[in-house]
Amino acid sequence: MPVNKLNIAVGIATTGRREVLSRTIDILATQMRLPDRLVICPVVPGDVDVGSLERFPAPATVVSSPAGLAAQRNGILAAVKDSDVVVFFDDDYFPDARYLANLEKIFLERPDVVGSTGFLLADGAQGPGLSVEQGVEILGSAPEDLGSLNEPQDWDSTYGCNMSFRLKPIVEHNVLFDENLPLYGWQEDIDFSRRLHPYGQIVLSGMLLGVHLGIKAGRTSGVRFGYSQIANPIYLIRKGSMPRRFASRIIWRNVAANLLRSAYPEPWIDRRGRLKGNLLALLDVIKGRISPGRILHMR
Repeated sequence: MPVNKLNIAVGIATTGRREVLSRTIDILATQMRLPDRLVICPVVPGDVDVGSLERFPAPATVVSSPAGLAAQRNGILAAVKDSDVVVFFDDDYFPDARYLANLEKIFLERPDVVGSTGFLLADGAQGPGLSVEQGVEILGSAPEDLGSLNEPQDWDSTYGCNMSFRLKPIVEHNVLFDENLPLYGWQEDIDFSRRLHPYGQIVLSGMLLGVHLGIKAGRTSGVRFGYSQIANPIYLIRKGSMPRRFASRIIWRNVAANLLRSAYPEPWIDRRGRLKGNLLALLDVIKGRISPGRILHMR
């Protein structure tokens, strides 16, 4: 590739969101700087509308992998090893039209950067979720002039809905997403970026804007997720990719929220299921058998 251009692959892991994924692909097609390749990794072939790929204005392929976010993202990594940068978007993340052009500029100007993540104009994951129409409207409100205040800031880790990585250190050091974090793979984004951090800088940039719809369809059960809220951070503490203080804050904040809200839960959150999962995890801590993989045997 020319010195002023990188080979950029966009990868999207998906399950059970066929219609939303199609809109995401159509919005990705409006990028000022198109990806050199789009790779979709679904759980089942029916999760992808082939028509959306056929009308995409750049090479687009579908790859397969075992179910689970970490495994699917590893399937994408295996397919794009010859690229310079891989961008992971959630299937319900709508990027600003300038996202990839600005991303390329960051990675060209900052050879020390190995990972990046962007600012969210809105994050439906923090509430009931956003509709496609709301996402498109919010995306259209993005400021035209991003200004100079949005220079990349050194950051600790990436946010899974929009994160990009330089592939050279990933390939050289065989850095993969941890498939011991099954299904939804909660905290797999932090684990991956922290393990890549020794090889360069992670940055947060306001030049990378987008909207995360936070669609609830396709998510894991409340009980499973509640168990993961405790099991996954404990696993990552033992692994050494998450500081104990940071993990403890995540664990007890979630337990407290589930406990306090279980009497009057939000309609979009299974608080009682999450609390049950929290309690099962705490019981397994006492019994000495806490493990992220135990959610595979739960409903």
